[in-house]
Amino acid sequence: MGKSKKLMALAFASIFALAGCSSGSNDSKSTSEDSDTIKIGAIIPQTGPVSNYGNSSEKGALIAIDEINEAGGINGKKIEWKSYDDKGEITDATSAYNKLKGDGVSVIVGAITSKPALAVAEIAKKDGIPMITPTGTQEDITKDKKNIFRTCFTDPYQGRLLAKFASENQKAKKVAILRNTSSDYSNGIADEFKKEAEKLNLEIVADESYGENDTDFKAQLTKIASAKPEVLLVPDYYEKIALLAPQAREAGIDAKFIGGDGWDGVISVMDKSQLNLVEGSCFSNHFALDSEDERTKKFVSKYKEKNNEDPSSFSALSYDTIYLVKQAIEEAQSIESDKVVEKLKNIEFDGITGKFKFDENNNPIKSASMMEIKDGTYKFNSTVSPDEN
Repeated sequence: MGKSKKLMALAFASIFALAGCSSGSNDSKSTSEDSDTIKIGAIIPQTGPVSNYGNSSEKGALIAIDEINEAGGINGKKIEWKSYDDKGEITDATSAYNKLKGDGVSVIVGAITSKPALAVAEIAKKDGIPMITPTGTQEDITKDKKNIFRTCFTDPYQGRLLAKFASENQKAKKVAILRNTSSDYSNGIADEFKKEAEKLNLEIVADESYGENDTDFKAQLTKIASAKPEVLLVPDYYEKIALLAPQAREAGIDAKFIGGDGWDGVISVMDKSQLNLVEGSCFSNHFALDSEDERTKKFVSKYKEKNNEDPSSFSALSYDTIYLVKQAIEEAQSIESDKVVEKLKNIEFDGITGKFKFDENNNPIKSASMMEIKDGTYKFNSTVSPDEN
């Protein structure tokens, strides 16, 4: 999910040049109240290096749309879905936003990854169009933007819950951190984990780091091994975990690994002969594929039948986002932006990725599903809830 903010200042200069006339109120009227459809727009990476995230997200959203339309729509109106490809890039996301604004959409779903989501949020903030990113975890996306929301939890939020998990579930006393200093995602989780761990009287015995392009972690891992932690937090994406885990075990680290949602996918990229090295590792996620919740089982079944693959957390979060939009419009009895935003701010939503309401920065206050790598698959371990609940 969220990655580096580098070059963002330069990127914003080009964004606002492209956005041009996008300041002010939402002059390009959203779907009129007397229309027989409600237009929902989406900014999704359908091609490019993160297209797997986008395609998974859109597949989840389309299942929700099909269900809603088959049941009569929203306030009797069918959903009309309009999506544009942002390729995971800021410039393309801005172009997609302007197209959707011209199309007169009532709500925008997206962007899917954090850098495009943050860029588009800056423009949508001025226009007042309700925007919900299902999966953009970077904290600034929603900060000080009354009409911008997210369905996922943020990077720092994961850090707090992971510290709680290490203390209460893993019963750890000594913990270590190995972070990617090139990644906002990794630092966001690690920094907040460290703060919360100290509050919980966990001893941070090591806090080591590496860069994005590093492939040899021997020096850092040797220091961590000598500190003898019971739990090692590695908040990075699954490709890096697959590279790092064998080296950690070779260095003599027998601590349990924990991580954030970026771990989702590690099984598919690790050699099967090495999966024993991450056996018992746990990571926070938005969704448990093997949940016993009836709504979740129904969603998983439909998704697999339609797409011949398991849904990911991206699929589930986007599915919930469509139902979140539905509930807000139904409660508002209107598609006017201000009315929809007001209902979103005060909503109590219960979906397959959890039950939540929004905080003052439009971030969901929700529990995390802790997933465990067990016998070469992901298994639900436990739920970690924030202290606010």
